[in-house]
Amino acid sequence: MNGSHSDPQLRDSLPLDDDQLQSHLLQGVSRTFALTIPQLPAGLARAVSNAYLLCRIVDTIEDEVSLDSAQKRHFCGQFIEVVAGRAPAAALADDLAPRLSDTTLPAEHELIRLIPRVIAITHALEPAQREALSLCVEIMGQGMAEFQDRDLRNGLATMAEMDRYCYYVAGVVGEMLTRLFCHYSPEIAVHRERLMALAVSFGQGLQMTNILKDLWDDHDRQVCWLPQEIFDATGYRLADLVPNHNDPRFRDGFRRLIATAHGHLANALEYSLLIPARETGIREFCLWALGMAVLTLRKLNANLDFSASSQVKISRNSVKATIAVSRVSLRSNVMLQAAFYLAGLGLPRTDRHALIAAAPTQS
Repeated sequence: MNGSHSDPQLRDSLPLDDDQLQSHLLQGVSRTFALTIPQLPAGLARAVSNAYLLCRIVDTIEDEVSLDSAQKRHFCGQFIEVVAGRAPAAALADDLAPRLSDTTLPAEHELIRLIPRVIAITHALEPAQREALSLCVEIMGQGMAEFQDRDLRNGLATMAEMDRYCYYVAGVVGEMLTRLFCHYSPEIAVHRERLMALAVSFGQGLQMTNILKDLWDDHDRQVCWLPQEIFDATGYRLADLVPNHNDPRFRDGFRRLIATAHGHLANALEYSLLIPARETGIREFCLWALGMAVLTLRKLNANLDFSASSQVKISRNSVKATIAVSRVSLRSNVMLQAAFYLAGLGLPRTDRHALIAAAPTQS
């Protein structure tokens, strides 16, 4: 059954089929995923597209400046019920859409208005896929609420708190994707236990890279996701953080976080190499995200005194190079390991295995 046909009025309001609709929405809210998801096999691409849109709806609720923390918890809770099939999607969209402010992206306004169509696609997926998506949304929605009432101007207290935040916003996505991959392929499912352990680290590597890159964008919003504990060792107080500071104590702590992110990305490489070489689409999906993250860490490490995310954003040529290298090396684990090693030359390192042991998980 095609989910877009479940409501003729909604279908006619945007005359695209399910896959066209999801591609359209992804182009608006994430160019990166709009680029990587089409590499997946058709049986996976629809579910993964839908999963990302569900996660983006949670993000939109959590980031909406017009909602207080109680309202955010209410709407996240309502959305969890909608995804699980226990509450109507249209009622949520009708209640939430008018509350979105002008600071929310137009593409996110559209996504919220079209929650009923997105959910119709969710509910047309196979039961195992629906279960994976519903669990991810539940953990993410409940977990992110933990940080809603926090004063984050001066950072998180500990590295463990950063781990937990990264788990709620990215690690659970890695677990969900792994469930989808294992459902898709019995050959992948043979490695399920190891993949699930690595998936949380993979997600954290990508999320930490974004946190480091977006440091000053977040600072402008009076938010800091860096852990003070890391900077205690260098004698730096995150409360003193200002652009263009060029403080060597901050740089030392920041490089320690780069090392941690680099270690998580090394685990992401192991994850990618556990995907059978013949599953080229899934490998590309993983490797493109991994490659772009490593190149971002390189720019961060080379520009520790940056004061805007635009200064450490990788170029389009770097994206094209990532795609080219991954395609040439796609079926060779040795070549992929060599490419990762070369891309990470000069980056600080840490024990990647210890990161897995420390990672939160509910798998």
